[in-house]
Amino acid sequence: MTKPSLPDLLHAAVTAVGGTERPGQAAMAEAVADAVDDNSHLLVQAGTGTGKSLGYLVPALAHGERVVVATATLALQRQLVERDLPRTVDALHPLLRRRPQFAMLKGRSNYLCLHRLHEGVPQDEEEGLFDQFEAAAPSSKLGQDLLRLRDWSDETESGDRDDLTPGVSDRAWAQVSVSSRECLGASKCAYGAECFAEMARERAKLADVVVTNHALLAIDAIEGAPVLPQHEVLIVDEAHELVSRVTGVATGELTPGQVNRAVRRAAKLVNEKAADALQTASEGFERVMELALPGRLEEVPEDLNYALLALRDAARTVISALGATRDKSVQDEDAVRKQALASVETIHGVAERITQGSEYDVVWYERHDRFGASLRVAPLSVSGLLREKLFSERSVVLTSATLKLGGDFNGVGASLGLAPEGTAGDDLPQWKGLDVGSPFDYPKQGILYVARHLATPGREASRTDMLDELAELMEAAGGRTLGLFSSMRAAQAAAEELRGRLDKPILLQGEETLGELIKNFAADPETCLFGTLSLWQGVDVPGAGCQLVVMDRIPFPRPDDPLMSARQKAVEEAGGNGFMAVAATHAALLMAQGAGRLVRATGDKGVVAVLDPRLANARYGSYLRASLPDFWYTTDRNQARRSLAAIDAAAKADGK
Repeated sequence: MTKPSLPDLLHAAVTAVGGTERPGQAAMAEAVADAVDDNSHLLVQAGTGTGKSLGYLVPALAHGERVVVATATLALQRQLVERDLPRTVDALHPLLRRRPQFAMLKGRSNYLCLHRLHEGVPQDEEEGLFDQFEAAAPSSKLGQDLLRLRDWSDETESGDRDDLTPGVSDRAWAQVSVSSRECLGASKCAYGAECFAEMARERAKLADVVVTNHALLAIDAIEGAPVLPQHEVLIVDEAHELVSRVTGVATGELTPGQVNRAVRRAAKLVNEKAADALQTASEGFERVMELALPGRLEEVPEDLNYALLALRDAARTVISALGATRDKSVQDEDAVRKQALASVETIHGVAERITQGSEYDVVWYERHDRFGASLRVAPLSVSGLLREKLFSERSVVLTSATLKLGGDFNGVGASLGLAPEGTAGDDLPQWKGLDVGSPFDYPKQGILYVARHLATPGREASRTDMLDELAELMEAAGGRTLGLFSSMRAAQAAAEELRGRLDKPILLQGEETLGELIKNFAADPETCLFGTLSLWQGVDVPGAGCQLVVMDRIPFPRPDDPLMSARQKAVEEAGGNGFMAVAATHAALLMAQGAGRLVRATGDKGVVAVLDPRLANARYGSYLRASLPDFWYTTDRNQARRSLAAIDAAAKADGK
């Protein structure tokens, strides 16, 4: 039998999901098939509405080798596993004459731990474990959550936290889950044969397509202990998020509270001398942290270095002692010991990393109003790590609606450890970039309005002219506004001010769950929604509910952001333009994501308003504008208001 053609396979899959075939989707599928066949790498920008998940799933399934798909958001993981993959597999089965298997795999702490549920949680102050169900009052929120989790454990097949609806608090989940370091291991655990995390791993080993998240992909790459099964093809969706997720996994943190918990956990399990040494080191670290001022530590101060060396050495002694002594009076000693060991090993690892003082690390203090001071260490860059771990042994496809910044892929490529496109060299991964466009007619569907007449935003000054402009635009739009602010403080101030001025409901991030906010925003055209950068990724409201997207200012990193400023300085010291490579690239990515909230379907119309004159006036403005969808561009405020009023009138005439 002849092998089915890629266009035939794509047609069958698109028909099965009730979609429409798009030229961009076909071009993407061909490019993915070529990259997989050649064992090369591809960066592909596919605008909203292209149908990119089928654009990579169909050629990957047709190839027949094992594929790992890594995404940044839970929503996309769910869409792939619950909708796209089942329908695609069913549609391709008659043509491929095989039925590829698929599975979801997450980090261990995402799954219910039966040992924790039935045996209890190691208690910091006492020996052994305590029954969390007894300890929490049944009438309390925690008690109710725990009782619901116990009932759910009898019903669930997956044990996956995200399958529990409604969800429970992080505090409740922490009582019934373990990290990979705290896990006893299936062979030592009384519940190993029924373990949800182990079952998920077994399913992944048998699957042709494994859907995971960026964090687990990063752990798999960084920690050297393979979590993901061997695979020949890696597809990274929402790839614009990858660098920040990998950086997050590679970041270490130490706080006095965390060190104190480790001391309490280990104290009853080791000899008195080892426990006292860790206690003394902990007190020394706490004294130093009380005086910590936020900011980067270009050199580790002598008092901090001394405290960290003491912590490192005491932690090493405790780790050795934990392996040597046994105490039969401690209930379920293995579980208590494993949690203590995990806590102390983390402290040892971070303290050693900071005292070794790698030139490739950035160290800084942070201070939080509620949690006090923390000491953090992160890699200056993850590009070398990604080049070595990601691109060396498999074909990698990276895709997103926003990968092409300022007109090319080289900025994002550099952050991933890739040399400029087309650069030859034996040890350089070969890649190509492809922009398959969007099915939307951006110049006809949207306007980019830059409020050129406003004052340049300062760091802390109140922006009354910006709020006046925002109020006028929202009035003209009849509500229908998504306000995207560069800080939570700015979002709160704008909501407070405009709730007093406008007769429109204004929802604010943090006052409800994100899902609830988006549902309420979409349900009523007059309703407006204000939030911060984290909202920019998760809002998908096609239709008349969102016809004005406002950004209060260009979202450059804060000048005092230790990691971003260190990265910028490193580029400058190497002879590059640190501002463009780091700050402008960061802002371009966020603005492209923000502007992408406006047009989500072929009938959508509206305005993206940027209330920061630098987008029109500054030299870097053209680079940022080139990173946004190709909307019709204006700086005429009257034109923007007239267009919004006309779009609002048309929506009302249609009863929307």
